[in-house]
Amino acid sequence: MNATVATNAISTRQRILTAATELFHEKGYTAAGMAEILERAQANSGSFYYFFRNKEDVLAAVLDRYEKMLYPELLDPIWKATKDPIERIFRLLAKYRELLCLTNFSYGCPIGRIALEVDASMTKIHRQLAANFEGWKAAVKQCLREAQKERRLPASVDCQQLACLVLSVMEGGVMQARSYGNARPFDESVKGLQQCFATLMGTVPNRLGRRGRSRRRRTWKGITGQLQS
Repeated sequence: MNATVATNAISTRQRILTAATELFHEKGYTAAGMAEILERAQANSGSFYYFFRNKEDVLAAVLDRYEKMLYPELLDPIWKATKDPIERIFRLLAKYRELLCLTNFSYGCPIGRIALEVDASMTKIHRQLAANFEGWKAAVKQCLREAQKERRLPASVDCQQLACLVLSVMEGGVMQARSYGNARPFDESVKGLQQCFATLMGTVPNRLGRRGRSRRRRTWKGITGQLQS
């Protein structure tokens, strides 16, 4: 295969993958038909079956793509906006709220949507979904551990459990907001999480001095303002 043919092959595969990613997000895995994927990708069935065995195979590639995109596409812009580990978590949640509002509450976390839709017998797909969830939680867990090192959260907090709670708040808030057609359920979910963090932060012995207390107040003001931004 010469360089031109190889480049064209990669381009065709990327077009199919991009089309499938968009349609699975817009319509769901089941509703997105093969004909629609090929039409949007401007590819024929021969090209599709050259790269993928079936629709489930292209879904696996889409999930692999999501896992690789997590940091550069979603986390990195948020992480660059602030170095505060707790504020990063709430900015991440605020990003999902922003997407909900921008799409008139049609946006849904693509991983959560697929997880609810695909059959339990698709074990490989569910392993990939779990890997995507684990990547998301690992990023949050790292923020929580940094907050512990700064003595902003108690050392006794189980960061894995709290990261799982943050993910549940996000997924549940998005799902409810889509059904209600407004941001109120999402906001209420996140405010409940804010109260949880406020309680945990309030139990840490104050060894930071006046400057540390001032920083904590400023940080918390920034966090609670995220939903209104």
